[in-house]
Amino acid sequence: MKSKFLVHEFPYDGTQLRSLFAYLDHKVQGDSVVSWIGSCSGSFDHMVDGEDFLAGSAIAGARMVHFIIEKFHTPLFAAVAVQRLFAAICLDLLRELAPSHASDLRREGDDLYLREGKLSISIATVSPVSSLIHFAVNCTNDGTPVKTACLEDLKITPAKFAEEAMCRLTAEIASIEEATVKVKWVT
Repeated sequence: MKSKFLVHEFPYDGTQLRSLFAYLDHKVQGDSVVSWIGSCSGSFDHMVDGEDFLAGSAIAGARMVHFIIEKFHTPLFAAVAVQRLFAAICLDLLRELAPSHASDLRREGDDLYLREGKLSISIATVSPVSSLIHFAVNCTNDGTPVKTACLEDLKITPAKFAEEAMCRLTAEIASIEEATVKVKWVT
């Protein structure tokens, strides 16, 4: 899996959650994770989460660190497993970078919380050629429609967090892929 941190900031509006986004827009081909910082305003036209769509829940934030993960030849169940694995990786990283808040941080499914403040948003879906995940963590609490927490609260630099989270994900995926090719079948 390849990774790339995109240094220019731009907003996430839901259109980035599509097959080949990393390749066609940023020249990162194949299984990948790309990250950048920008606002978030997911419109209902591009909303993938049926629960949020039915509830009319707005997805918004003035500044977030976004991740788009694309994995080819992967069914939705496996994509949701990767999504939750990435949430767990991010939780571990946050606890390491902000040890004084370690006991206040928790994961519920694919969501991260700092006490009662929601720290992240995430969704996994599939396209005809790949599975896709959007995961984002609040950099600030500005512009959010619900009670949130953010990297600023934890005194964590967004770019440093993004780079390390991607590094850990790519290492974990490589380890998983290696584990799948070292076992014999059973009869």
